[in-house]
Amino acid sequence: MARRRKGRAIDGVILLDKPTGISSNDALQKVKRIFFAEKAGHTGALDPLATGMLPICFGEATKFSQFLLDSDKRYRVIAKLGERTDTSDSDGEVVQTREVKVDRGQLERCIAKFRGTTDQIPSMYSALKYQGRKLYEYAREGIEVPREPRKITVYSVELLRFSNNEVEMELHVSKGTYIRTIVDDLGEMLGCGAHVIDLRRTGVSNFPLERMVTLEQLNALLEQANEQDIAPRELLDPLLLPTDTAVQDLPEVNIIPALAVYIRNGNPVNAGRVPEEGTQVRITVGEQHEFIGVGVIDGENMLAPKRVFANPQPAK
Repeated sequence: MARRRKGRAIDGVILLDKPTGISSNDALQKVKRIFFAEKAGHTGALDPLATGMLPICFGEATKFSQFLLDSDKRYRVIAKLGERTDTSDSDGEVVQTREVKVDRGQLERCIAKFRGTTDQIPSMYSALKYQGRKLYEYAREGIEVPREPRKITVYSVELLRFSNNEVEMELHVSKGTYIRTIVDDLGEMLGCGAHVIDLRRTGVSNFPLERMVTLEQLNALLEQANEQDIAPRELLDPLLLPTDTAVQDLPEVNIIPALAVYIRNGNPVNAGRVPEEGTQVRITVGEQHEFIGVGVIDGENMLAPKRVFANPQPAK
């Protein structure tokens, strides 16, 4: 019996503009089917309520998705004052209603307190795990478990609008920052409670916002390919960003082809002038700067591979 084909081998990153109302995994599966990809994974889940940039990695790019999980994020959020919910967003149940007695000056002073590095206790409605189970699984059973505070950094937070008990803000934050928790904490600072009613991720790392595509656009290209009787990949694959965009923030170390053989076999090499010891770097080869993986500077001038791209391809 012939083995059933699970998809095609394809490498790269697509920037999905995730719609509201579906989970990140649902969005991933839809995109994976559209591209008929053998292997795919997303980089940092968005709540069903949230929309915006969800980088999806295909094939070899999944090896480097952790770097996107660790990258900075940008969001635009609208919070409603006067109501606190059990999930800190409008998908939850209202657990407390209070009168709103807030002026703009008070609001701006409270928002300013979030700037910088602080400790944040993750929401019970998060995907973090406790004793092997996700926190939201406990929360749905009415069980609260201990959570360790996490260091987060809010690089910037700007008030865009304050009207009709709604607060619209723009934030630039470090990895692991829960915007719902910031909104809930802000509501408690103001003494009236608050929850998220709209959340949009506008940036991940340095990915270009203009390269985002919607599910509707992808499905339209799929339909167009069928109408023109051409392979869908001819219309879909040009949307992909190269695999090394997942590590675009890392400094580059370019090596000669002779050294690349050793790197691909997992051996460290003397790469000449390199960043300081312990620095993670993006490894490229030759004049074409062909990306082959990620390494770390391990001792004086020594470059050690960490994750190597099995089938290097030139950037599109």
